Amino acid sequence: MILRDGVKSVEIKVSSETRKLSDFVKDKNKTLIDRLESFEDIINIEVGDTSLSRVKTIEREFDIRQLYIKYEGDNPTGTQKDRIAFAQVYDALRRDFDTIALATCGNYGVAVALAANLAGIQCKIFIPASYHTERIKEMEALQAEIIRLDGSYEDVVKSSTLVASKNDWYDANPGGANTPLQITAYSQIANEIVDDLGDAPKYCAAPVSNGTLFAGIYRGFVTLHKRGKTSRIPKMIAASSTRKNPIISSFKLGLSECVDLDPKMIKETLYNEPLINWHSFDGDEALYALRESGGEAFHISDKKLKDMASFILKKEGMKILPASTAGLIGLLELDDQLNFEPDRFVAVITAKH
Repeated sequence: MILRDGVKSVEIKVSSETRKLSDFVKDKNKTLIDRLESFEDIINIEVGDTSLSRVKTIEREFDIRQLYIKYEGDNPTGTQKDRIAFAQVYDALRRDFDTIALATCGNYGVAVALAANLAGIQCKIFIPASYHTERIKEMEALQAEIIRLDGSYEDVVKSSTLVASKNDWYDANPGGANTPLQITAYSQIANEIVDDLGDAPKYCAAPVSNGTLFAGIYRGFVTLHKRGKTSRIPKMIAASSTRKNPIISSFKLGLSECVDLDPKMIKETLYNEPLINWHSFDGDEALYALRESGGEAFHISDKKLKDMASFILKKEGMKILPASTAGLIGLLELDDQLNFEPDRFVAVITAKH
């Protein structure tokens, strides 16, 4: 079985200033406070502040006004995962861990490997034995150790968490004690959207897998609204591969908690793999965001993912991972149903191709 996360393996580059700061962070003769400040500078230079662009060609094609794409492919390893990777490596550095561990199918591993490499922390990456991703070369180039374990991704998450606990390594897996930190890191996406627009959009759409990103974006908008920084909280739109994600399926069944799917029913493809799982580690948080915001959820077919990525490349010149377009497709399908009044709408695109 060959699974791919779809993001092409390319040389990861950071600025010369970041390299100098990294040398300082790695120098244990410096005080921890100074090292942490330098790593904060690295985060500020490299991570976040991704582009928010109005896509007028898509507006014209689908008859919708003021549609924006928040493009997380601008992050150093090409996905939104850099946000939580750097936040957790900062936390590991602050708490004096010398090793960080996690399970991954690709993108998250590269993100943590880069952050750990810049911080001078060892990185142990657990990958299911049956999984193959082009990004392993990048992880190894960043001096991460690859450890293969039998079982599904969900099985390997549990196993790697146990190994991390036994060896006193920092556990960077989803769904554990670090969930609040991960959600806070992703909440910055909402902050950046509001900074650019001046207020929250009417709707905000994003693809879902484990649900952490979706929950984090919603939490960011809620916090801003409570602080009086926005006039409203957007209605959140979640989308994932058809009948292969517990968050979408549970919402459509009207459930208050996220219920696991039958693992035997999950079939991965070249296009849906970043979206699918039988257990979403932060599914309850994402389901809460959907319900509380008055949002909607959509099943998206592989064909629609592929076609939308091709359309965006042709019309906007952006090379986008097909799975990343799920939220955008859901937003456009809801507009087709409801015929939105003119307003502002944002779709978060999570990865470049």
